[in-house]
Amino acid sequence: MEEFIDGGTEDRNREMAPKEKFSKLFDELKSCSVSEQKEKIEEMNRLIGFSESSLYRRFEEMIVDEEQKKEGKNEKLLIDLIECYLLLDSRFCSDLYPICVPCLLKVALKKEEDEETQKEVEMILLTLSNVGYIPGEIYLNEIKEIILHHQDHHNLTQLAYQSVWTFLVHRLCSDFSTEIVIADELHFIREARREVEELSKSVDWKRKEEGKGESEEKEALVIWRWLNVIDSYLNSCRSWNGELVGLLCSIVQVFRASRDNYFRIQLECLNSLGKAEKNKAVKIDDFLKSGAIGLYLEEMKQSTLVDFIIVVSLSLFNNISERLKEEEDEKEEKERKEMKRKIFEMMEEEGYEDVIAGFHDAVSFLNEKCYNELSLNISDYFVNP
Repeated sequence: MEEFIDGGTEDRNREMAPKEKFSKLFDELKSCSVSEQKEKIEEMNRLIGFSESSLYRRFEEMIVDEEQKKEGKNEKLLIDLIECYLLLDSRFCSDLYPICVPCLLKVALKKEEDEETQKEVEMILLTLSNVGYIPGEIYLNEIKEIILHHQDHHNLTQLAYQSVWTFLVHRLCSDFSTEIVIADELHFIREARREVEELSKSVDWKRKEEGKGESEEKEALVIWRWLNVIDSYLNSCRSWNGELVGLLCSIVQVFRASRDNYFRIQLECLNSLGKAEKNKAVKIDDFLKSGAIGLYLEEMKQSTLVDFIIVVSLSLFNNISERLKEEEDEKEEKERKEMKRKIFEMMEEEGYEDVIAGFHDAVSFLNEKCYNELSLNISDYFVNP
């Protein structure tokens, strides 16, 4: 997508009237890949407010009517209605869960590896990834079956595999009982890292004058979607995992690769690292070993920093400083002192105290502009040995 790469289309679209913009997006749907169609449909929904329209209620009525038919039920029509309904808005009526989700999962559980089935399953899983809250362990066995079968047979496309993880991980924020399944049985951290690194190899991170091909755009978009679901996991996980440092390392690598031409991916990398830094299930040592702290030090010295990156960087060091001041048991005290020494030496070598001092006068402005609560005390950002 053009706007995904350089933001140019987005700027031009702002100048269009909503009706004209909607028509343009609608016309573009027929020539888009599946992943791009979802992006355009979501943008169209923002223009018309689908959930507030009579069409939204009509879709609900049609889905219920078709599902309740005792004779002559059209399964294909029911699937199409559900796909349109869920892709246009994820906040669907909870009464429709027992209709929509099982109907989609029935198709998603297909094991055939021919191209037509792959495309069908990809669209179904992409639709499921747009579903919001799913209570408890409902449909967990079906999702496990899809993921485990792919890990053994590699029958899903990259987008489909990412989508099924999105459907599963998004429930973690309200149902922590699934964390053991996600991390230990299905190995989310290992899988996410491998997929991101594999996709990164296929993206030409250096911008070409003639633009990029559709395959490159799709792979970059799937990386962004992986970072989004990683963000959700790091925001909600409660247990430390030894593979976390490798995942953080991959995020750092993607950030560096995307720095010049993929600003949207760059920001999502920072979102994921920010969620990890606030989560005490992630150790500060993980940030040090992965290169994340070094990355933030590099960014703070750039002359072209945007406000969001400044806020995220300041917040990181503020939180690390606070965490290193917390009381630890005797066994961990030695490790904590060694950690503080290493970080202090890095900050001193990079001249970080001078850099932070240069931003200090702007903290109040940044707090107001970015709705943040950065400390006004400059010493809160320093780590002393």
